[in-house]
Amino acid sequence: MKKSNAIAALAALAQENRLDAYRLLVQAGPEGLSAGEVAASLGLPPNTLTFHFDRLREAGLVTVRRDGRSMIYAAQFDTMNALLGYLTENCCGGDSSCAPASVCPPVRGKRSKVPA
Repeated sequence: MKKSNAIAALAALAQENRLDAYRLLVQAGPEGLSAGEVAASLGLPPNTLTFHFDRLREAGLVTVRRDGRSMIYAAQFDTMNALLGYLTENCCGGDSSCAPASVCPPVRGKRSKVPA
């Protein structure tokens, strides 16, 4: 990951509502959640949420797809893992004892329940 991409991703996450929305999408997994589900879970108005999702999308942290009348947002696990890798590159001078335990695999499968 390039430094400019890491800065963009960190800047996008450096806001409370965007961080909450992103964490919710990470918890939901690769299938993602509809904008309505995220709005209801976080108690945000849809237009505010759209603004925040645009910032996350511009940073490459989420994708969006249309499903009927719904917009489905999903975390980009490759970007998240690249950011974690960039932040922990050469951690402790190359000593792997302080490195993160693992990266989050974008596993395809059944969707986990996200608390409302």
